Amino acid sequence: MKRLPVISPSYQYIEQSFKEWLAALGYSWQSVYYMPIQVRGLLHYLESQGKMEIADITAASIKQYYYEELKQRKNHMRGVGALSSEHLNKHLQALRKFTEYLRQTGKLQIAELNIPQEAIIDEKPTVLSEEEIKQLYHATTLVHERNKHAKGAEVYEALQYRDRAMLSIFYGCGLRRNEGYHLNTGDINLDSGVVHVVKGKGYKERFVPVSSKGIKHITEYMYDARPVLLKDDKQEAFFISYNGKRLSGQMLMLCLQSLAKRTDSTELMEKEIGLHTLRHSIATHLLAHGMRLEKIRDFLGHSSLESTQIYTHLVTETYEQV
Repeated sequence: MKRLPVISPSYQYIEQSFKEWLAALGYSWQSVYYMPIQVRGLLHYLESQGKMEIADITAASIKQYYYEELKQRKNHMRGVGALSSEHLNKHLQALRKFTEYLRQTGKLQIAELNIPQEAIIDEKPTVLSEEEIKQLYHATTLVHERNKHAKGAEVYEALQYRDRAMLSIFYGCGLRRNEGYHLNTGDINLDSGVVHVVKGKGYKERFVPVSSKGIKHITEYMYDARPVLLKDDKQEAFFISYNGKRLSGQMLMLCLQSLAKRTDSTELMEKEIGLHTLRHSIATHLLAHGMRLEKIRDFLGHSSLESTQIYTHLVTETYEQV
């Protein structure tokens, strides 16, 4: 959705103005970044129907977009099925906030959206088994003709090292998606074996220990592979793409999805896997191996023990199935 074109000058203006409005009101950087991107989907949809002016944005047209476009869209993570209820609710939140912006700034007298929230039937997070985690790590060592990079074998190998480091950060350290995205090389102390999470949830920072195997993967990527991908010595981002730029959270997730497909495990590929899946998995595995809940709370950066207690249920369910 980030790359969807919007060619109408009126729509380009309204998207930028909406972003500035959110920032001026003090919304989180996540809302300021993602909500305009989600609204861009609506604007692109309207353009595809020949509606190019701000006056064409109506409650009816937004409702049509939601039910005929968003609710029919395939789940890009699986390639099949519809968007999850949680994902649809995030889009709905952005659309509601957008109509509020239009009313409050006097751009349009638009009616409030009469679209109900999607019901969240099952909030239980996906957890991978320890064997499935091993399969993901093994997938970073596989070389298939279809996976070779157009830039050559050296770049492809560097991306393999990066993917191992990605697993070591998001699974081994249990980082959230945005925490990993903002990670810089200076945030990792290889000598002491810790990752400094500077931009944690709620602006809280913490230090996360790294296992010896994780240190090995991170060191190999940092010193052997990252320089191959680097285009600018001033680039501080830890995770970078083949063109040397900071890897977005979306692209990190797609890299993980690619690894899952590379395992050729039907069961693994059928699971809805994201970066947070790795975080849920490490917490479940640590608890199953006897780590105290309070330690896991600190490891994950939870503000209360209540948030961590979900893993006691996941351990029971996951290991009862084995």
